[in-house]
Amino acid sequence: MLRSRILACVSSLLLSACSIDLAAPLGLSEGGASGSRSAALVVGDEPFAVRTGASILSQGGSAVDAATATYFALSVTYPVAAGLGGGGICIVHDPASGRNEEFDFLPREASGAGAYAVPGNVRGFALMQNEYGALPWQRDVSPGEGYAATGFPISRALEARLNSAQDVIRLDPTLAAEFLDESSKPKPEGSVVTNGALASTLAAVRVDGPNGFYKGTVGAHMIAYSQSAGGGIGVPDFAGYTVAGGAPQAMQMGNAYIFLPGQQTGSGKFAGALFDNVSRAQGTSIGAADLQATVVYAVKQALKQFAITNLPADLGATGFAAIDSRGEAVACAVTMNGPFGSGHTATGTGVTFAGSPAAGQSGVASAFLTPVIATEGGAGNISLAGAGAGGPNATAAMGYVLARLAGGDRVMSPGDIRSTGVPNDTINVISCQNNTCVALPDPAGHGTGASGDSIR
Repeated sequence: MLRSRILACVSSLLLSACSIDLAAPLGLSEGGASGSRSAALVVGDEPFAVRTGASILSQGGSAVDAATATYFALSVTYPVAAGLGGGGICIVHDPASGRNEEFDFLPREASGAGAYAVPGNVRGFALMQNEYGALPWQRDVSPGEGYAATGFPISRALEARLNSAQDVIRLDPTLAAEFLDESSKPKPEGSVVTNGALASTLAAVRVDGPNGFYKGTVGAHMIAYSQSAGGGIGVPDFAGYTVAGGAPQAMQMGNAYIFLPGQQTGSGKFAGALFDNVSRAQGTSIGAADLQATVVYAVKQALKQFAITNLPADLGATGFAAIDSRGEAVACAVTMNGPFGSGHTATGTGVTFAGSPAAGQSGVASAFLTPVIATEGGAGNISLAGAGAGGPNATAAMGYVLARLAGGDRVMSPGDIRSTGVPNDTINVISCQNNTCVALPDPAGHGTGASGDSIR
């Protein structure tokens, strides 16, 4: 059901963060021009997945290893927004070269149309990890596989999404078997669930990489299910899926250099317009008087420009970020184009297809994926790595944080960022200032920030 969504992120009071497991600020030693740092942090919406990423950092993994492990854990512990059937966008900062690189692997419309999207997540994270990972691929995938095989307790973050998506869950036998109890109600927080079929799929991905997903038994099952259920995914869709990439969109806001998705994506167009409106307004009487009013103005202008009025209550998206001790940073946002995407799971695979971007309003979810890297200079030290996801409120919340950084404000505690005001729109950031980095999960969410250093 559609509803009008007021952008509450810029007008709501800051919410209590008492339930947030926030990593304590860590002292850092400045490196040279590469921006190397001694902190190793992960932040995101689902605690088990975030701690998985932090564990990878403690084993010597890079930020991209941590993000990859976080994602594959999310595909099990938070499939409502991060299933293997979805896609997303990541931006990586490489401290050695000062280069910033974008990876676009969004869910795409099948060549034969239909309600199911062609998945991109496995291909995208595999390519990114191959380029920037420090650990074997298998080590990044195996924790998620373990969660699926041996079980994990439903977190408060997942419980909230299950409750709001229960009507979708009831219509799919695989989802219902995992997440509903005997009375057909969502299982509560703490309930241990498993997914043997998903564990087998992840085992194939661990052993054979993308080929274990897009080819062989898993790929054949997904294609067969799609075609038998009125979907349009065919062999060429899987064989021909390629990850788009290159330099991200870059803009300057005050003293901060901002790197965000490119204009070839809907998210890059919307975020670019909103951030540009914030930057322009900061130089006016509106911006000088009140940052909150500045962001309100910027949001209204962006929404007007893109004619956005009504959206589904849940777009099935989530964002996360990681930074390692060398200063490598990555920000990612992924989506299923609705809670549990199409709501249809391919028999025997545990893979729920994302909704096709051409089906109704589900494709608009990708327009509000806002992974962002901010540096102190074009190739300087990281000042922020984070992601907003779920709707325009999340992009607006990111604009607020960036405007504060650009203005020289301190952004080092939950109270320094704003909740989006909408439960399924979240912002998660790692902020680095004055030789210290902190992980700041959404103040109104149930996510967490975790340190790889503390796990050591």
